[in-house]
Amino acid sequence: MIHERLRLGIISALTASPVLSFTDLKKLLKTTDGNLATHLRKLEEAGYLRVAKRFEARKPVTDYALTARGRRALGEHLDQIEQLLGPARR
Repeated sequence: MIHERLRLGIISALTASPVLSFTDLKKLLKTTDGNLATHLRKLEEAGYLRVAKRFEARKPVTDYALTARGRRALGEHLDQIEQLLGPARR
């Protein structure tokens, strides 16, 4: 699920910063609204993200945060990469 470049970028960004808005993620990852929305939805459906909607200066803001399940998924993904790269590093 998170091996795709943009999804891994989303998960990584949310590891470094506990909450990011859609706009923050879009700027950080340099992607389009539609592309980002598609990948965020897939991560949310997988239970990796928590979504909160609020208003700021009368404008809607959508915030994203990593769930415990999302953190575990990232850890498992990194473990798999380490297993693949381990023999090559020796």
